[in-house]
Parts: sequence; C-alpha cells; structure tokens
Amino acid sequence: MQILSIQSSVAYGHVGNSAAVFPLQRLGHEVWPVITVHFSNHTGYGAWRGPLLAPADVAEVIAGIGDRGVLGQVDAVLSGYQGDPAMGQVILDAVAQVKAANPDAVYCCDPVMGDVGRGMFVRPGIPEFLREVVVPAADVITPNHFELDFLAGTTTTTLDEVLAAVDIVREGGPRDVLVTSVLHTDSAADTLDVIAVSDEGAWAVTTPLLPITPNGCGDVTAALYLAHLRTTGSPELALARTTSSVFGILETTLAAGTREIQLVAAQDAIADPADRFPVRRLR
Repeated sequence: MQILSIQSSVAYGHVGNSAAVFPLQRLGHEVWPVITVHFSNHTGYGAWRGPLLAPADVAEVIAGIGDRGVLGQVDAVLSGYQGDPAMGQVILDAVAQVKAANPDAVYCCDPVMGDVGRGMFVRPGIPEFLREVVVPAADVITPNHFELDFLAGTTTTTLDEVLAAVDIVREGGPRDVLVTSVLHTDSAADTLDVIAVSDEGAWAVTTPLLPITPNGCGDVTAALYLAHLRTTGSPELALARTTSSVFGILETTLAAGTREIQLVAAQDAIADPADRFPVRRLR
C-alpha cells in the first residue's frame, strides 16, 4: 500500500509524521511524507524551534508529486493535527486530487482537537472547521472520546451513548470510526475501551490504563488502524492489531522511563502484534 501522509514533523521524538511513518514502513507500506511543520520537538515541552510551513509551500510539494504522474498510485491519504483552516484546505485539495486519480483511495483523518482534562488545545475555529468541513470528507476517522463528543454535539457517559454519537458522526460522511480512550459507566477500574464502528458492525477492546500519557500515540494509532483496515478489510482485526501494538509501545515506553514513545524499541510489537486482548462485538 502507498500512503500520502500530510502531517507535522519533529527532529527529536515522535509525533505527526515522525510517529506515523516508521510504523507504516515497518508493516511494509510505502509512505510519502509531506510535512506541515518541522520543529525541534513537540510543543508539549512548552518551547520548540523550527519553521511552520506556509500552506502554499505544502501545496507546492503536493503539486510536485502530481507532476510525477503518480497520485493515482496512492491508496490512502493520512492527516493529523491541522493548525490552520488554510492547511486543512490544502489537505482536502490533495485528497480530491488523489481520489480523482484513484477512486478507490481513502482519506483517514485523525481530528486532533483536545482531550479530557485539557479541553480544546487547538486554535479557535479549528474544531468547527474539522467538524463541518474535514470530517465529512473523510472515509476513516480516529477521534478520542472527547473529540467524538464534540463532533457529535453531545456528551456521552454510557456505552450506548458512545455508539449513538458515532452513528451521528457517520451519518455525516465517514464510514469507519475508531474511538480511542473511551471511558463509560460500565468501564472497570483502571481500564479504557477502544471502539471500532463500520457498516458491518461495532466492536470494542478493553485494555489496562497505564500510568503514562506520552505525545504521539494518537498519531501511531491512526496510522496503524488505517494500515490494518485497508490490508485486512476487517475492522475487528484492525482493532485487535492496533490496540495490541499501541499497548506494546506504551509498555516499552513506561519501562524505559522516557517521555518520548519508544517506537524503535517496540518495533516487534508493531510488525507482529500479539493476540493480547479479546475483541467483543457490540452489535
């Protein structure tokens, strides 16, 4: 599979394309990374250096790829954090070009906006732009629980409410939805759910809640779910493999005592995910 991944890049650590490219390559996929920023490190440190690329410059890179006549070879477009509506439009334009050249291609969007305990951490107007413009154009989305609630315009506390919120979002466009970090009234202590929903049904995996919240795990999750979904055609299997790999990465990172996720050290968990957590069908 060939994936056009339009995301940020950091020199130190793993977020954006710096988190997505290696796992995809480790699974045997070709990745065409287009970067939207090139920072020294992720912004969670509070200080960083490096350029924020202008949307026109990113569009030029994509146009150059188009000049090679290869956009029809792209099987999927992947995007994450979008810091500006103009950059979001560049991504949507790229998706349109790819789909014009290859109608079977899909667009996977990780609608990065915020999280429980932090609220929204993107610029004002970005959440609405994602909800009203970007997400309806996506085929696959991977929001966390907080982001799902915003996209659906509701607050969910039960599993049934979470599924109803997913249905609301799916009515607007995306057929495949992966919801991460789901906490509901039936959640056991120190656990969380990851839920996958498609036209074929809905499934959930429950994993232990580890005492670690490093940056970049959402970027890895979106990349892995896209890859496994497209190669297997099974949301259930993609869910099982993705959650196993991400949990393995988190375990390795926790054991190393580092702030940055340990992608290289955990590469076996990426390439050959263990059958660790049972998948239960919700409907």
